[in-house]
Amino acid sequence: MWQPECFKRDMIGQLRAVQVLKLGKSKAGLVHSTYGFNCMKFLSKAMAITWKDVLSEARSKETIPSVLIFAVLVIVIFNFAFGAGPEQMKLIVPGILWTTFVFAGMLSLNRTFVQEKEQGCLEALIICPIKRHDIYICKTLGNFIFLTVIEAISLPVFVVLFNLPLSVLPMLIVITIMATIGFIAIGTLFSALSVNTKAREMVLPILFLPVVVPVILSAVEASKLVLAGGSWSSIASWLQIIAAFDVIFLVVSYLIFEYVIEE
Repeated sequence: MWQPECFKRDMIGQLRAVQVLKLGKSKAGLVHSTYGFNCMKFLSKAMAITWKDVLSEARSKETIPSVLIFAVLVIVIFNFAFGAGPEQMKLIVPGILWTTFVFAGMLSLNRTFVQEKEQGCLEALIICPIKRHDIYICKTLGNFIFLTVIEAISLPVFVVLFNLPLSVLPMLIVITIMATIGFIAIGTLFSALSVNTKAREMVLPILFLPVVVPVILSAVEASKLVLAGGSWSSIASWLQIIAAFDVIFLVVSYLIFEYVIEE
């Protein structure tokens, strides 16, 4: 059957377009599957390192019990030491809370790479088949889990001993979690930096505390507003500051951890 030449050209063009479309879909599917495979591969390795830290802590009980006892003891001592009235306590309590969390976090961060260093496994951790900045993510996640457990037990004790209303607990939890992210993000980096020094217990606070001051001060101010009866809108600006430093600390630490751990 005779067909016009223009009709034939249109049919050939449509067939080629279909072939290109199919080829593009196959390539896109291949890229998507490769990306998904790489993500699963990273997650399996990351969870292996994180699970190793959690399992080691569950067996040795070196970090969480000692830090938890310290945190609760500090809260109890401050509770009996300050006999001020309710109005004065609203001004004092935020400082007590974050003093407790900061020193408890320092004790926890000091143990981040110590076990690998003492057992001669730090080099093995560095040469394991995973990118070095991914090791940072695993260690940061492990530290976040440890410190969150400590805070989850200490915060209700704090609320009960200082006779705080339970209505402040949700806002305090949000402030604590956000501040903990920034605290752990930069703390893990400096823990890796100080692990090879002889006086790491002294070097870590000297390097770490001046950098993390903006997060701590923002958390103290936000907690003060919460205890004064403030709403979510009143603490929004402080939460934004904490979130900004969380992002900065996470990104910068992730990018330079590879060079820090080599030293």
